[in-house]
Amino acid sequence: MTGSTNGRLRFPPAFLWGASTAAYQVEGAVTEDGRGPSIWDTFAHTPGRVLGGDTGDVAADHYRRFRRDVTLMAELGLPAYRFSVSWPRVQPGGRGPVNRPGLDHYDRLVDELAGKGIAPIVTLYHWDLPQELEDTGGWGARDTAARFADFAGLVADRLGDRVPWWTTLNEPWCAAFLGYASGEHAPGHQDPALALRAAHHLLLAHGLGTRALRAALPSSPSAAKVSVTLNLFAVSAGSDTPAAAEAVHRIDGLGNRLFLDPLLRGGYPAAVLADTAAITGWDFVRDGDEAVIAAPIDVLGINYYSPTVVDIGPPAAGPSPWPGCADVRFVPPSGPTTAMGWPIDARGLGRILRRVHDDYRVPMVVTENGAAFDDRPGSDGAVRDPERIAYLHEHLAVLHEAIEAGVDLRGYFVWSLLDNFEWAFGYAKRFGIVHVDYATQRRTWKDSAYWYRDVIRDNGITWHQPASTGINRDRPAAGAGRGKGVARGD
Repeated sequence: MTGSTNGRLRFPPAFLWGASTAAYQVEGAVTEDGRGPSIWDTFAHTPGRVLGGDTGDVAADHYRRFRRDVTLMAELGLPAYRFSVSWPRVQPGGRGPVNRPGLDHYDRLVDELAGKGIAPIVTLYHWDLPQELEDTGGWGARDTAARFADFAGLVADRLGDRVPWWTTLNEPWCAAFLGYASGEHAPGHQDPALALRAAHHLLLAHGLGTRALRAALPSSPSAAKVSVTLNLFAVSAGSDTPAAAEAVHRIDGLGNRLFLDPLLRGGYPAAVLADTAAITGWDFVRDGDEAVIAAPIDVLGINYYSPTVVDIGPPAAGPSPWPGCADVRFVPPSGPTTAMGWPIDARGLGRILRRVHDDYRVPMVVTENGAAFDDRPGSDGAVRDPERIAYLHEHLAVLHEAIEAGVDLRGYFVWSLLDNFEWAFGYAKRFGIVHVDYATQRRTWKDSAYWYRDVIRDNGITWHQPASTGINRDRPAAGAGRGKGVARGD
């Protein structure tokens, strides 16, 4: 049960707290132990693609420093760590036998986490497609979905006895539309029809991957959970006009229903197919594909950072990640923003949770939520980030309210554990609750890390936003106060 005691909002007893990272953003060691190149290696090394010419070659050096980082997690009291497995580290070309040294790394990481009482939560695809697969069509090719299923089975065969929760894909919207429509992300294509094809093949990969996981994972009363993570859009109208309402409907279709409906209702929404018919005939969807995509999942991961406000207006310059929406205008934020320029409004997360609960009736976990700010150590070495603490507090309060209203929400993972390579922004943006000095790889807890440690310990937050002063920077013994469980009710 949730509730409030002693001025705190309490979460359910088995609510799962954690932190997330992604392989290319933190690991570095891009040529070590037989790892092959990914599309992000190629993209980042292409001049003009990433701010400042940054690459993930070293990143936070998590590959070499994972044991010290796991100790840090234990000191934070993290019950769970969500990380991704680098596909080109396990299969350098995306097909064929396992590269054993690469998979051995994740075997050691899982054991290290388990030894500290931290649940390893595995994401199989967080955008680092092996470059050899991109060279033969990437997500535009149907075969890539089959190769992903092979990869999922190989990893599950090795780690399945110790990993309680598996996620097939992270944010397929980004992989498809930022990667293949606008070209902002790897592999950098600007082809709306190819992007829609890629979206289908990503969803097909999820379905085939889910089947492969079910076949490889132990079957028992405590069987591992299988999920997929979506970045859903809290879309609202920028004006009270029928045209703005139509813009909301189309963006909601491409951002939300294009993924939610086939995953949880067994078919693509007819309105989205009609809206994009001038771009593609959807002839790449074969008989039986939608049934594969709708393979049952145990929990839906939701990533949320900011709301989206739209209206009708003149087309923006340059390629768009929204096929068929050239006349949709994205309204600039009018209130506070993060260092990314993203508006801060936790109510959007509440709307998403209630909408998914009401329309799809699936258990949920917030698998990413956080904010970038311009964090710098002070003269005393402390990294004070009151804006991040305020952001996180606001969003956790909304989560508590949603649970009180009956939403089946089972956990929360902050993004991110560490400052890291922030895709096309390189190292210019910092999302971590732990500061990374990239020159020395020194880790420094930000005030938000101390604050989050106390949230986990108390399984709750204060009624009111915490003050920017009074942070307790005492470091507890590793693992003190850590919670239990992977999902509520299990």
